[in-house]
Amino acid sequence: MTTLSIRLPKEIDKRLNHLAHETGRTKTYYVREAIVEHIEQLEDIYLALNRLEKPSKRWTLEELEKNLASFFYV
Repeated sequence: MTTLSIRLPKEIDKRLNHLAHETGRTKTYYVREAIVEHIEQLEDIYLALNRLEKPSKRWTLEELEKNLASFFYV
């Protein structure tokens, strides 16, 4: 594991402190859970935006099926 230091707005830190206090868990626990829960969605969004900004080869369904068929039925 690695350590990460972040700055949070005061209101978010206040809410996080309250949640941790009320549940008996640490703030670190909830920050880690939030990242794990949302990292895949963020990756999808930013990778899609990147793909739109820097287009590369696009495949038609027919091309994809043909290439996959040749790969599996050599």
